[in-house]
Amino acid sequence: MSIDVDRDYVVNSPLILQSVFYTILTPVMMAVVWEAVRHWGSWQERQIIDRDPYAFSKSSTRRGQEFVLPMIFYGLALANFFLTVPRSWGPIERQRSLEQQMADAKPAATDIRWRIASFLAMGGVLVICYSLEHSLYRYRIRPTSTWGQLMFYLNAAPSQFLVALVLLGFKVGYAIASAYDWTVSPLRYGVSGGWIYGLGYTPPLLLIILFNICGHCELNDDQALIARRGDLDSAIADDMGVGQRKPSWWTKGRSFVREIRRQSTQKDTDEMDRYVEMGIIHPEEQQQPGEDPFTKPKPETQINTRTASQASEATSMTAVDSVSDVAHRYLEYATESGNLSRCSSDDPAAVHPPQRAKDMIDG
Repeated sequence: MSIDVDRDYVVNSPLILQSVFYTILTPVMMAVVWEAVRHWGSWQERQIIDRDPYAFSKSSTRRGQEFVLPMIFYGLALANFFLTVPRSWGPIERQRSLEQQMADAKPAATDIRWRIASFLAMGGVLVICYSLEHSLYRYRIRPTSTWGQLMFYLNAAPSQFLVALVLLGFKVGYAIASAYDWTVSPLRYGVSGGWIYGLGYTPPLLLIILFNICGHCELNDDQALIARRGDLDSAIADDMGVGQRKPSWWTKGRSFVREIRRQSTQKDTDEMDRYVEMGIIHPEEQQQPGEDPFTKPKPETQINTRTASQASEATSMTAVDSVSDVAHRYLEYATESGNLSRCSSDDPAAVHPPQRAKDMIDG
């Protein structure tokens, strides 16, 4: 405002400086509204994917549109900037008399570049509207009633975006009008303050206030997502009965688990016995302190089998009459380190005392 007051007395650089900053407001305001709408659409997608990662697995044009729309918008916004700001501002400065205004300033302020730039800004507003419509169509549930479907895009859209689009529309509409009508142009010396402040500066100011209030009232995205995950986990826990009174099948289920575990343990024991009989169980080798396990070759594990007589197959099926008979009815497996060999003895009592044989049978 101080710059604007200075230009009323000295029609020189203050007028150009104020006009440059005013012109930059249009593409910046467009970018603010665009980023707000685009972020809201991404937030809706993030919530759906967090609930169901495969919700958008079906191929569609959604990804392609979300990839192309930002390039179209920023292409229009940058074109508006380069058509308006980087230009010769000298003719705009020549407004020291009415003749200078009509001969120099008016043609420069209403030339073809200003008109094309204003319509490009309108194109950017339409892209923002389509992006909002795209997010509503993809991420919001449509009502079933006819009236609800007709008013779907107005009812489902956040109210702050509708207000923001209206404010942006006023700003772009004033830019189009000033590109054709010199009397309301913000570049004209002595223009009415109602035009330049009412339609030029008020919409950006209200937009800043609107988004700051909404940002202060709304919950952070990550915090909102954590809260939604907590609610979802609580709902699943309630459906499964976690944290509540245990249902009637709870005890039976635990017994069933214990039975399966017991059967699995018995099966593992049987498999272990069978592997020992086949001779494929290799015990860990004893390693002397200081020895390098990688330089010294590993000795091959051997399984020594010693039988007393051909009647050893019936040891577990018949009763034991005496200790001497027991010595002739057992089969022993012992593991040793060294060369694999098999040895037998005709006198099992010499190899194993009768007391050890009895202990093995009892085991």
